[in-house]
Amino acid sequence: MGQSTGIAKGILGFPVAPFTEAGKLDEQALFENIRFLVEEGLDAIYIACGSGEFQSLDRKEYEVMIDTAIEAVAGKVPIYTGVGGNLRTAVELAAISEEKGADGFLLLPPYLIQGEQEGLYQYAKEIFESAPDLDAIIYQRDNAIYSVETVRRLAAFPQLKGFKDGVGNMDLNICLTQEFKGRLDFLNGMPMAEVTMPAYVPLGITTYSSAISNYIPHISRMYYEALLAGDQDTLDALYADVILPINSIRKQRNGYAVSLIKAGMEIIGLQTRGYVRPPVVPVTKEHYKEMEQILSKALNKYPRREKISEIKES
Repeated sequence: MGQSTGIAKGILGFPVAPFTEAGKLDEQALFENIRFLVEEGLDAIYIACGSGEFQSLDRKEYEVMIDTAIEAVAGKVPIYTGVGGNLRTAVELAAISEEKGADGFLLLPPYLIQGEQEGLYQYAKEIFESAPDLDAIIYQRDNAIYSVETVRRLAAFPQLKGFKDGVGNMDLNICLTQEFKGRLDFLNGMPMAEVTMPAYVPLGITTYSSAISNYIPHISRMYYEALLAGDQDTLDALYADVILPINSIRKQRNGYAVSLIKAGMEIIGLQTRGYVRPPVVPVTKEHYKEMEQILSKALNKYPRREKISEIKES
């Protein structure tokens, strides 16, 4: 089994798909969202994935989102795309991603079907073979739960570089990280990953997707640095003041993993508004006011300072 050349590590940015009141993709707001993430030091951009409402995009919008990401990133960090759904569509999206120059793709679950392990293997295999020059990352969630044996078979494909967990089965995670240590890079992809990161770090998983980085990236960075430094006092304060209160709202309604991000972005003054596409629902007025209060207190206690990009350049 060969050694992985690795994927981007650290805090990963998952932009939303900003929509106008008329339901159109807002390209200017998307550009701002991605540029904001890059300037704030996010280590990679994952475009048109779950936070980007992958399930509701048409082909043209998917291509526009990739084009916008490439323009906004300007080569500063890697770009990965969301690829999944029905098999034929997934193969086409992988081809589009490869043609446009993405660095890799996140393999999202197949549409609807709760497949057997052989079915999941064949699904991933066909997509991998369709775009052999793109790095691939398996996303473990919902109806796509890959066993150790299935991952072992897929690891024969050299382009498989990573494994993102969105389930939280720590028994399985221990087995996977032990067997594929040095071969695959692992990511925490649980909803609001900051909540669960202390359980992942002992497994060697120090990379995660951060929803709150779309609107308070400096707080996610503060959390990340405290986590790696073992600064429990800072972690406790951030949990109490920011992370757990936001997570409490997120759990109130299905779809808030997406719509609450957009609410947070609107509250802090970014161009993105709270418009979403069904079946995702917008944040209620009550929950919006709660978010306003949480973010107001958080920004007063933990104000933004220099952008990470400015610190890196100095």
